[in-house]
Formats: sequence, C-alpha cells, structure tokens
Amino acid sequence: MLELKGLRVSVDGNEILKGIDLVINTGEVHAIMGPNGSGKSTLAYVLAGRSGYEVTGGRMIFQGDDLSELTPEQRAANGIFLAFQYPVEIPGVANATFLKEAMNAIRRQRGEDELDTMEFMKLLRLKTGNLGMSSEMLKRAVNVGFSGGEKKRNEILQMAILKPRLSILDETDSGLDIDALKIVSDGVNKLRSPDTSAVIITHYQRLLNHIVPDHVHVLAKGVIQKTGGKELAQELEKKGYAQYTEEAA
Repeated sequence: MLELKGLRVSVDGNEILKGIDLVINTGEVHAIMGPNGSGKSTLAYVLAGRSGYEVTGGRMIFQGDDLSELTPEQRAANGIFLAFQYPVEIPGVANATFLKEAMNAIRRQRGEDELDTMEFMKLLRLKTGNLGMSSEMLKRAVNVGFSGGEKKRNEILQMAILKPRLSILDETDSGLDIDALKIVSDGVNKLRSPDTSAVIITHYQRLLNHIVPDHVHVLAKGVIQKTGGKELAQELEKKGYAQYTEEAA
C-alpha cells in the first residue's frame, strides 16, 4: 500500500528525515515510536501533504502513485487520513455539517454521487452509535469546547465516515485519560480490516496495549533505527530511547 524509499525531508532548510525506508502492506498496522524531535510528526505531515515540508530525496509511493505529485486534497480522495495530535477547532461550523461536506468532497473527487442529507444522517447515526457518541456532539461547532477525549473520539468518527485506506494517527493518545484511551482504541480497532492500513505514532507503549501493531519501528535522529514486533514497544517502555539516540548521533 505504502512504500517509502530513502525519504529525506527538510523544514526551513533543516533536514529532519534523513533517509526513511518503510513498506506498509494492506491490512497492516505499524507503530512508529521515538523521542521528541525524532521526526515522527514530520513523517505524518509530509505523507498528508502539509505545506512547509520539502521532500529533498527519495520517493513516497502510495498504491502506485507518487505522493509528491498529488495535492493534499488528492491524497485525501485517494484514501489518506491524518488524525492530529492537537485537533483544530472550527468555530461556526457544526460537526455534522463538516463531516457531510468532507465526505461528499471526497466522493466528488472520486467521481461518486454525493449523499443527500437523509442518507448521510442515517450513516452518521450508525457510526456515532458504534462509538458511543451523543447526537449533541454533532450539533456543536467542530471541536469547540470539546474535551481532549471528545476531540480524539471525533477524529475516530471522521475516520469511520470517510473510510480511509491509510490512517495516520499522530500521537492520538496525547492527553487522554485511561477511559478515553480505551474508547478511542476501541473505535480504531473496529475500523481495522484486511483492506485498510494504519500508522500509529506514539511516544508510549500504553496505546499499543489496546491497538496491537503488526510492526514497531524506532525513529530517532531522522532515521529508522530498529524494527520489530510488539515486544519492541515493551522493550522501549522499560529501557527508553537512549541507546537509539546514541547510535544515531
């Protein structure tokens, strides 16, 4: 599904990613762990097409397409979704309206018919019920006044509605208490399928107790230092990242 070959990325002239090689097959969940400043969020942003992140080397191939040639809108239409560490607030735009417009924008990009209001609301009620979300949240402005857990749950709802092929979760566990973490994790697990893949970016192993990855990668100093199974995350929890940052220095 996704193949990165020698990916190098700079921000404001500073090289952050220094040669990333990574293959994510359809149906797999990959966890990328590392200390602050290792390049984890940079990787998420460059895949989604955020401006200010310059690809200076290598390639990003998603389902046969070179991502560097696609706009963020085209990437979203092709099935890439980014859940932010700090979801943005959109005052004045009702949550349900935002979700409907986002979904129909993607359907237009794909040449599919848009859903009318009744069709969309039927789908939305189904998805909110699965996530244990109240209908009241749908009437509120996007993320305005939401708790940390509500914002993250709202992004999982977006995933459920948009049905991306590749979901990138950038520190989704940040700021969540135990109950909220479990709710969000359950939502992600319900969306796992043989046809979709996910990249989970996190500092800590605790999220991976709930969303068990197929592969774990240690990213430090802009390169992947080590790859393993879920036991690698457990090792990092005990020993930290010092050995990898020293090796990368």
